[in-house]
Amino acid sequence: MHYNKVQISGVNTTNLKVLTENEKRILLKRIRDNDKPKKAREELISGNLKLVLSVIQRFSTRGENMDDLFQVGCIGLIKAIDRFDINQNVRFSTYAVPMIQGELRRYLRDYCSVRVSRSLKDTAYKAMKVKESLMNKNNREPTIDEITKEMNEPTKNIFMALEAIIDPVSLYEPVYSDSNDNIYVMDQIGDNSTDENWLNEMSIKEAITDLSDREKRILSLRFMSGKTQVEVANEIGISQAQVSRLEKSALNSIKSQLS
Repeated sequence: MHYNKVQISGVNTTNLKVLTENEKRILLKRIRDNDKPKKAREELISGNLKLVLSVIQRFSTRGENMDDLFQVGCIGLIKAIDRFDINQNVRFSTYAVPMIQGELRRYLRDYCSVRVSRSLKDTAYKAMKVKESLMNKNNREPTIDEITKEMNEPTKNIFMALEAIIDPVSLYEPVYSDSNDNIYVMDQIGDNSTDENWLNEMSIKEAITDLSDREKRILSLRFMSGKTQVEVANEIGISQAQVSRLEKSALNSIKSQLS
């Protein structure tokens, strides 16, 4: 991780101190014991700023102001410091990373949401009506080709419209909530760009091995290849609704094992 690539106003990101796990626990205990808690808190925040930087790296492609993301990430870090239970046998970074990510996602969701155009929505709603009509007529779920033929619209337009209004059932679904701070499935997966040791503590690999081959393929296409549900449906040869159901079932299975 090359932290010098992150430009944060007023912060020299190339020369930040990194605390050991033992140093973090000592400072956390001082805070809990009210032993010069203000100084200990400042040291703990300063010693975890690189952790914040490593988390906001994965959000850097969204075009958001990095200073804003850094400040939001620090709020997540502070929440983690205030709520971390030092009696639990868990690394602080394991707890803090999902908290920081959750704070960033809430910020992006609440203040930087993508707006779907009215025309795209209209096309999608028309497609849904046509789909329902064909289901009633043929007693089965229609293919995307049947829907586009009925609407006399290019298949690509229908793909885009339906995908735009899908309420995502994804790895961002919460698996744990602590005082309104959600930890998501994606938070439990993470990646090896942040504190490489904390990923080893996650049981995500074991949870995935219990999925069916079709569920594994759907998750791989969706979250490794970045395909939409409609694209996955077209590739596998099933309906988008079936992909959605299988995806949700697989994620629920993972969540149940992580919770």
